[in-house]
Amino acid sequence: MFHGTITEELTSHKEWSHYNENIIEDQKDFVLVKFNGLHLKSMEGFQSYISLRVCIFSNNFITDIHPLQSCIKLVKLDLHGNQIKSLPESKFWSGLKNLKLLYLHDNGFAKLRNVCVLSACPSLIALTMFDCPVSLKKGYRHVLVNGIWPLKALDHHVISDEEIIQNWHLPERFKAYNHRLFFNFCPSLKKGSTYEDEIGNIKYITSKINEILSHNSPVLIVQRWIRGFLVRKKMSHLFLHKKHQEKITNKCETKWIYIQKGFEDKLYKDLFLQPGTNKTEKLSHWKYGKKKLWVNFH
Repeated sequence: MFHGTITEELTSHKEWSHYNENIIEDQKDFVLVKFNGLHLKSMEGFQSYISLRVCIFSNNFITDIHPLQSCIKLVKLDLHGNQIKSLPESKFWSGLKNLKLLYLHDNGFAKLRNVCVLSACPSLIALTMFDCPVSLKKGYRHVLVNGIWPLKALDHHVISDEEIIQNWHLPERFKAYNHRLFFNFCPSLKKGSTYEDEIGNIKYITSKINEILSHNSPVLIVQRWIRGFLVRKKMSHLFLHKKHQEKITNKCETKWIYIQKGFEDKLYKDLFLQPGTNKTEKLSHWKYGKKKLWVNFH
């Protein structure tokens, strides 16, 4: 049996009978909600979740997601396995400035024009829309990849430079859909995962996508080499100055003591030939020519 709305589910479901009105009033402080497979058909009440950062609302009967408009702090939004057929207008998505991961696969999207509103999402990195009717449309991937500028991964594959730059034919290693670009960034949900687990997973997915791109994007590889060259060129005078300083320091540390022969003979007589001296000295090394002298006093 399902009750249709979040509030009814929280107050009526036997597993959550401990929920009371005070907890429901505190919804504005929630940072994570996970309503997976509860047969909910409405997101009524989500207007109060103003602090929400992770929303997992998968495998329900949702058709309208407009109540999420006030959740401007969202970083991850999982709506897969619902009955959504259309998305809100661009204004809705432009307000979600922190949204990075969006899971919309296994829904009822059929019109390519409708999903193009996601281009207003300023930070969207990864998106899934496979198993939707729109994913069968010709040019579906091309339109989304070139329409959503910050997007880096779509439907299990990181985006190739070949998909962005028109008529650029790359070697097999850099081609679209190759195995090096494959990444399943929507793994199955884990029971009992906490907010910290979800944030850690978001960071892992983001860093993994960036790592794959850094090794398989010719544009990024060339940019990295050019930046390295420019930095080395700009900093070369500092490295040369430092190297010169180290050379002078090493020279000073290994400097010999040169003693002229006349002074050397006098020093020898004063130290070793004077009678009655009670000092003990040891001459460790004595060499004529270019006179080098070490004298250790004990």
